[in-house]
Amino acid sequence: MLLEVTNLTKEFAGASGTIRALDDVSLSVDAGQLLAVRGPSGCGKTTLLLTVGGLLQPNGGTVHLDGHDPYRLPPDGRAGFRARNVGFVFQQFHLVPYLSVLENVLAPALAGAADGLPERAWELVRYLHLEDRAYHLPAKLSTGERQRTAVARAMLRSPRLLLADEPTGNLDGDSAQAVLTCLAEFAKRGGAVILATHDDRAACYASKEARMDAGRISWR
Repeated sequence: MLLEVTNLTKEFAGASGTIRALDDVSLSVDAGQLLAVRGPSGCGKTTLLLTVGGLLQPNGGTVHLDGHDPYRLPPDGRAGFRARNVGFVFQQFHLVPYLSVLENVLAPALAGAADGLPERAWELVRYLHLEDRAYHLPAKLSTGERQRTAVARAMLRSPRLLLADEPTGNLDGDSAQAVLTCLAEFAKRGGAVILATHDDRAACYASKEARMDAGRISWR
């Protein structure tokens, strides 16, 4: 199994006491699978992705990606592990406004040199039908083009695991379908995807589906 999450908990201090954002969450995702996690805003989906992706230290439980626990690594080692193995796609894109589409796609190359990344960036730009926008700044792009740029950036280093947080939340129907198709094809090619979403269409692309509510996972 590529990803094994066991009894994961994450708590935050709130004005009225401790908030348990993740409550004994266990899940697994193998290469070739797309897991859709659905649930209302505030249910813990984003916290789950950040914790699984090595960005948010849990209070309890374990995360094993390809047999390795990122939280047993020192901070610099964990950052390198994420750069090699995990890609993130966010609802708000987080593109660098003064970089072109191609430069944004290449941005993860700053985390460490790897052969063939410029060629890989062009491959992804063409794959996501952004070649006519390759030298445009984000401000000149449509919302769908910005999200496709963010997807290409997440895929640059061929991660084992792709974590997508509401990637279709700001998109029209055609753009949403293009992004969901891309995520599904990434999984079919041997990657693993966890997709946190409100989008009912996601079920059509998922290998497995879970519901999240008040920090707990139930399976459908």
